[in-house]
Amino acid sequence: MEKPKKSNTIQSLEVGMGILDFITQQKKPCKFMEIQEYTQITKSNLYKYLNTFTQLGILYRDKDSGAYVLGSKLIEYGMTAVDQENVVDRIAPFLEVLNKKTENTVLFSIWTQNGPMVIKMFNASQGLNIGAQIGTLLPPFSAAGKIFIAFMDRNITQAWKTAASEKVTSNQLQSFEEEIEQIQEKEISFASEPLVPSVSSVSFPVLNYRKNLLGAVAVVGFSEHIPKSETEEMSEIIIDISRDISKSFGYNYPQ
Repeated sequence: MEKPKKSNTIQSLEVGMGILDFITQQKKPCKFMEIQEYTQITKSNLYKYLNTFTQLGILYRDKDSGAYVLGSKLIEYGMTAVDQENVVDRIAPFLEVLNKKTENTVLFSIWTQNGPMVIKMFNASQGLNIGAQIGTLLPPFSAAGKIFIAFMDRNITQAWKTAASEKVTSNQLQSFEEEIEQIQEKEISFASEPLVPSVSSVSFPVLNYRKNLLGAVAVVGFSEHIPKSETEEMSEIIIDISRDISKSFGYNYPQ
């Protein structure tokens, strides 16, 4: 529980958040002694923290058992954070930054019954026919399409994927399956000319705190200007922004 002191932070607030984190992770009512054993806070100080949280509605203490659970106020905060803005409004500023930094077109797509559909676009400064516009349905072998296959429930994407798989060889399909595993691990995908000759794309998932896929962001441009691996400089820019987006929805990246 003990952590190095950090500058410009309120240590008592960090301690309080540590208490809330512990109670949240247990997924059951927690007794005073359980919390004290984990936090190693003195009983008198721990009582002050718990009493304060209870009075504020952040925690609720059962009168019969004396155990603590998350209170109505904390739940209210969480629900407000989830429903505060729709996904498009929240990520739009990030997409605009991504458009400026990469100088390529940026698309955001969501899942529909007919496959992923482009619902937001920030155009590149130069004129470019990328083969997509608002309302375009993206194929499974596009960079964004691969993201949906990698991170959505297979039961949802299976029919869409199967229809496209019938047009490729068994070896190509095997390579595709291996690529999907890499995408799940690295959380970034690449595609060469999936819609229009000389136009390629790179894509990443937008994930929430439950690691549910909210949509896919794709950077699209002339093939020579689009990265082909995660080690390239532009990929590093894209990865940084992708992490900021998902973090805004509560997704925690492994340390």
